[in-house]
Amino acid sequence: MTDDAGEDTSRPGDSNVADYKLILRRALDNRPSGTRLKLAAALGKNRSFVSQITNPAYLVPIPAKHVPIIFEVCHLAGAERAAFLKAYGRAHPGRLRGAHREARTRVVTVTVPDLGDDKKNRALEQLIVDFAAQLARYAESIG
Repeated sequence: MTDDAGEDTSRPGDSNVADYKLILRRALDNRPSGTRLKLAAALGKNRSFVSQITNPAYLVPIPAKHVPIIFEVCHLAGAERAAFLKAYGRAHPGRLRGAHREARTRVVTVTVPDLGDDKKNRALEQLIVDFAAQLARYAESIG
């Protein structure tokens, strides 16, 4: 990056920040519609935050605490995950130590009524998934 006088204003990790954001954006572009909204809900943020963390032009880093959630929600393939982690590590050396762990999960079964419409049923399921993610974050914050 350069300023108005043509001076280089980039910081050492800037291109790497853009690199991992581009990897994330490409991954999201190949996911079903609604994934960005699901990611926003899982992060407890609005959709514009997801737009910022996936835009290589915005060099604000993705917080390390969000990386496991991004991996879980976006289902990054092995190569995508490896490339993301490599670029993230170059941009922010040592920041992922301890922050990136495979999330341990449990399966909880909930019985709900069939709403008689596939679209309505999927919407209800998504509401339950989002609510469970919010509850889990809350439980972690108080525990």
